[in-house]
Amino acid sequence: MLDYMNQGGSIMWIIGALSLIAAAIVVERIIFFHKASTDPEKLEAAFGKAVSAGDVKEAWRVVESSDSSMNRLFKVALTHWNICTEDMKLLTEQQIRREIYRWEKHVYILEMIGKIAPLLGLLGTVLGMVEMFQSLHIGGQISAATVTGGIWKALFTTVAGLTVAIPTIFVCGLLNSRIDSEDETLRRGADFLLREHIAAGGGKNGGTQK
Repeated sequence: MLDYMNQGGSIMWIIGALSLIAAAIVVERIIFFHKASTDPEKLEAAFGKAVSAGDVKEAWRVVESSDSSMNRLFKVALTHWNICTEDMKLLTEQQIRREIYRWEKHVYILEMIGKIAPLLGLLGTVLGMVEMFQSLHIGGQISAATVTGGIWKALFTTVAGLTVAIPTIFVCGLLNSRIDSEDETLRRGADFLLREHIAAGGGKNGGTQK
């Protein structure tokens, strides 16, 4: 492996570093997505039951049972449960934007790597070809084996760049799809909160103290 990296030169090492960064981000995002996810229907049922019964302590227990994005949305709503419905709508929209920002964190770096890696590979190939033809010009006659070996080395960076870019772009697509799904889930959760808030009197019928 090190031999291949050395043959590709400095461009290969940069591509290798980008692959490690991409892998680290993917692992970190997978862990975050797992921690930030929850069963929305179960949460809504438990929260709705507690609010309908006027059991504020149980409502707090429900929203604090997890640190998922949905739980964080419900917690913010419960903290400000005594505000009017219009303000509640604005509050939940703001919280959704905050949560989606957390979900999108570092994904743009993956997108950049997916675009940059093949370009770096192409750059490495061009530089390799330039170096080879320069050697031909200086050295005069060179065997066909030497020429093909030089071309192989030059093309190796393109292969490496594409090898990094293709799975990175694919994973980006999966992550963005999951983010879109979470955005929709949070918006449905916000609609549920507004319905519960209106049913509870729009903040007129109780506080939010634990």
